Amino acid sequence: MVLLTVLHPLRVSLPQSSSRHLCSGLTGSRPLVGLLALGTSARRSFSNYLITPTELADALKKAPPSPISSEPRVIPLCASWFMPNDPQGRTGIQAFREKRIPKARFFDLDKVIDKRSPYPHMLPNSKTFAAAMSELGIRREDIVVLYDTHELGIFSAPRAGWTMNVFGHPRVHVLNNFRLWVEQGLPTESGNVWTVECGTYPIPEMDESKVAQYEEVREVALDYNKEGAEGVQIVDARSHARWTGEAPEPREGLSSGHMPGSINIPFDAVLDPETKAFLPADQLKEVFRKSGLDPEKPIIASCGTGVTACVLETALNVAQYGSPEKIKVYDGSWTEWAQRVKPSDSLIRKQE
Repeated sequence: MVLLTVLHPLRVSLPQSSSRHLCSGLTGSRPLVGLLALGTSARRSFSNYLITPTELADALKKAPPSPISSEPRVIPLCASWFMPNDPQGRTGIQAFREKRIPKARFFDLDKVIDKRSPYPHMLPNSKTFAAAMSELGIRREDIVVLYDTHELGIFSAPRAGWTMNVFGHPRVHVLNNFRLWVEQGLPTESGNVWTVECGTYPIPEMDESKVAQYEEVREVALDYNKEGAEGVQIVDARSHARWTGEAPEPREGLSSGHMPGSINIPFDAVLDPETKAFLPADQLKEVFRKSGLDPEKPIIASCGTGVTACVLETALNVAQYGSPEKIKVYDGSWTEWAQRVKPSDSLIRKQE
């Protein structure tokens, strides 16, 4: 392990090229930003997958940052990400530099990916994931708390949380949410950072039962309304206008529309309209019930590129709506679907 120094936070946003990656012996994904670990008691844990700003702030106060601690640590991990057509041209790393939880690190959804795939930010393989965690200085026993930007509330952090669950990280949580953290006056910092501690994260096994592949989703769509079909439900987190085909997809040249039989629940339907935090469990259940989603049947969550599908996947699990063993995320989502289905299959529907 290489122990390094930290550049003190500045109240300005510096260009990405001025950050330094000083870990050695790592290959795979592009260097990521990291910081000194946060020390906490080995007994410290959170009772729920979603945690409040107060819970996280209290956990981070339990012990001062300690680069030599061998106990499990609470690691705030920013997973900020913006759509490619963001009106302001914002990026996750820019948002991270502008405002973040003190001592947080940055998980780049566009870098920790399958680089051979033609589709955006598809799940990486186990070696790439382990290399990214090593570069971030995260140990397998650490408690990781993912969070989003204060502008968007909940958006991409659930995707990062789902990714870590797919690769079996034992303790993963999502902050609900950074907008409330900021509004409650909890501490933030800004400026550029250096990596300060690297480690060796063991190569994990991928839990493929959480991931739906194209072939599986295609079979579900082809079986829609057929007698004897298993009844797997596809729930689509995109906006209603994209689902109906009335609005274009953010990626040029990609047809909008939906899969046969899919149920449209825009991801913001499970969020508070003001705070953009997840609704309480009872309200989440009501959203799913009104949509016609059957908790007794398997569910596959989809969206544009597999990001906001994880918002619905998280909401389903928080609400305990459906069996966790029967809930999957379609990794390629609509971007893969619209490029792979054949016109003769009639698997893109509009105005339904």
